[in-house]
Amino acid sequence: MFFSKKLLAVLALLPGFVFANEGTVALDRAPERTDMASLQNGAKLFVNYCLNCHSASSMRYNRLRDLGLSEDQIKNNLLFSGEKVGDLMTIAMRPADAKSWFGAVPPDLSVITRARASSAGSGPDYIYTYLRTFYKDDARPTGWNNLVVPNVAMPHVLWQLQGVRTVKMVEEPDPHEPGKTVHRFAGFEQVTPGTLSQQEFDTQVADLVGFMDWMAEPARDFRKRLGAIVVIFLALFAFLAWSLNASYWKDVK
Repeated sequence: MFFSKKLLAVLALLPGFVFANEGTVALDRAPERTDMASLQNGAKLFVNYCLNCHSASSMRYNRLRDLGLSEDQIKNNLLFSGEKVGDLMTIAMRPADAKSWFGAVPPDLSVITRARASSAGSGPDYIYTYLRTFYKDDARPTGWNNLVVPNVAMPHVLWQLQGVRTVKMVEEPDPHEPGKTVHRFAGFEQVTPGTLSQQEFDTQVADLVGFMDWMAEPARDFRKRLGAIVVIFLALFAFLAWSLNASYWKDVK
């Protein structure tokens, strides 16, 4: 079940809808999603859950044809507000309004998986872990918090799929200050079930992240194939040049 556009528009009115500084949680490795079925599902999830508050202004809808979708499939399943197939994947919300409502403009997600790459893990690892570590926190304005981005202002837009979870924390001695204790994350506790099992939810998130990774560089596979062709051509050219040089100088002593 997907959120309606109206519901997500209400969620968009919540302030501070931006990524905050990263926490210290270890990032999970994002499963690779490169098959067409997974990427198509990821595109559907992206349009239904992300493209209401976040734009992807470097991507056009018609580029989704590279994922095996026809123009009719794009029109009937991924366009809801009068957009055309050749339009950029932007949102109707104006930056000035977003600044007024949120305090900051929600980030464009065109290349978010590349922007979030770090020594802690790849961009897909970051987004994959981030989307799977929301938990209920009534102390937050949105009612949600996140392990990767503590005190995040973004609500958990996938909560109907995952269900409501809280965190279990345990007290341990502070290794840096004797006599003090610190809280350590000890797991999640499922309060109410979602429409998907945890494994099914993880698969859906992996598809979504796979699409976002593809969106960051749709021509990556072509670039790699072209690079291999160029290397082969240069190797062949180098061999011919070496052979010509050897033939030219063979009688010179």
